[in-house]
Amino acid sequence: MLSEYLLSEMARLGGKENQRGAELPLHRQLYEALRRGLLDGKLAAGDRLPSSRDLAKDLNLSRNTVVAAIGQLTVEGYLLSQVGSGTYVHDTLPSANPTRSVAGRGSSTTTDLPAGRPLSAAPARRLSRRGESLSQTFCARDLEVQPFTPGAADFSAFPVALWQRLQNKHWRAAYPDMLDYNDSGGYGPLRRAVADYLRVFRSVQLDAFQVIITSGTQQSLELCAQLLADHGDTVWIEDPAYWGAIKAFMATGLALHPVPVDEQGMAPTPADEQRPPKLIYLTPSHQYPTGAVTSLARRQQLLATAARCGAWVLEDDYDSEFRFSGPPISSLEGLDPDGRVLYMGTFSKVLYPGIKLGYLVVPHALVPAFKQTHYDLNRPGQMPLQAALAEFIEMGHFTSALRRARQTYAERRKALVKALAPALATGHARLLGAEQGLHLCLRLPLVVDDRALATRLSAHGLTVRPLSAYCLQRKDLSGLLIGYGYASPASIERHGPMLAGAVVEALEAVMHTESIAARG
Repeated sequence: MLSEYLLSEMARLGGKENQRGAELPLHRQLYEALRRGLLDGKLAAGDRLPSSRDLAKDLNLSRNTVVAAIGQLTVEGYLLSQVGSGTYVHDTLPSANPTRSVAGRGSSTTTDLPAGRPLSAAPARRLSRRGESLSQTFCARDLEVQPFTPGAADFSAFPVALWQRLQNKHWRAAYPDMLDYNDSGGYGPLRRAVADYLRVFRSVQLDAFQVIITSGTQQSLELCAQLLADHGDTVWIEDPAYWGAIKAFMATGLALHPVPVDEQGMAPTPADEQRPPKLIYLTPSHQYPTGAVTSLARRQQLLATAARCGAWVLEDDYDSEFRFSGPPISSLEGLDPDGRVLYMGTFSKVLYPGIKLGYLVVPHALVPAFKQTHYDLNRPGQMPLQAALAEFIEMGHFTSALRRARQTYAERRKALVKALAPALATGHARLLGAEQGLHLCLRLPLVVDDRALATRLSAHGLTVRPLSAYCLQRKDLSGLLIGYGYASPASIERHGPMLAGAVVEALEAVMHTESIAARG
């Protein structure tokens, strides 16, 4: 009987919780039970339901509970109410699914498929090819914030109390338009502050009109890919490369063409010229992950290639603030005579990752299109947050935070280099990129399995990344990326010898094996 089936289903549903953690109310339990019964053929199209009074009596429920459940099913089109006649199963209801397993029908289990969906029509639950690649390539969640995690900054010294006061101030004074989307590329004073900073410290040729505030480098890259290239166009990308850029270009349907990096930066050959790019992405001031600085000759070569191919150059200046030896490396954009370079940076390294604010500098001719598309696709906002950041910069707090961070990271870098001395003393390991940034690249002989070494270190709670994991096509690199941004001096002193010891052990094992092989 219908009432027996409904009681059974309601008993099963009674222990379930809603989104707030409370048990489903009775009217919702009855609704779900009736809906399941309708879709599973307990009542056929055109059948008449018992009256609400009879159902309430059979189920020992209040009539209001029954009326609420039936009313909802009527609104959703499962039932049809005819005044003076009763309530009927709508004739558009799909036929029952004989293959579906339902509790109360002689089966001990139920499926998790949506009610009424035939098994043969169940979705394959497969991602697209692009989705598969995105979900399996460079999983950033593996990079837990531990002492030597590359790319992580120490935001524990961020002046939280000051930041809260600034945010509260701008929230209290927020005009209605500050709570709306923004179509001007960002909060005006923040864009002016960014322009002033980049002109003075990064030799970027710009005015505030060209600055677009984004939610970070990833969004900047996606905007560039969406507006400057079509699906299937070629993007030259460094090999090895920053994983975030790889994913951004994969997600926008571009064809990646890896160009090897040497100690002078991206090194295109005549063979690469056979794949003319639409975009050229690089990190010239501190190549990620190797740490190489792109030489002047290479910069000029890449700009000439871009002009010849009609390509755009995407300059990711992700950690230029942290240079510990000599003056800062000038931007590539400052050498660009043709307006082909789009320059991007982020506040996440100096302030804190969750601020999710970055900036994109766009050539004058592209600004209107970028602002319009940014507005249409991303609906940018967060004006009170941007206003607080603008004042933070104008009051000199950004410069102070940057100065403190430089000093802190310089000390940590020095401590880490000292801790790695035993590995460097073997003569088979060397450091790259030690003058800038938040990580060191420890190059190892190719015979060392850097992935296995990173795995062994992770077993001791040390998160480093194998250099080979950043390669797209290359098979000739081995090494470790070792971050010091989040590693306190005490942590480096404690964990550094363990790290160096593991590297020395791996080098000695390989050299011993090679020595035996050489003897015969």
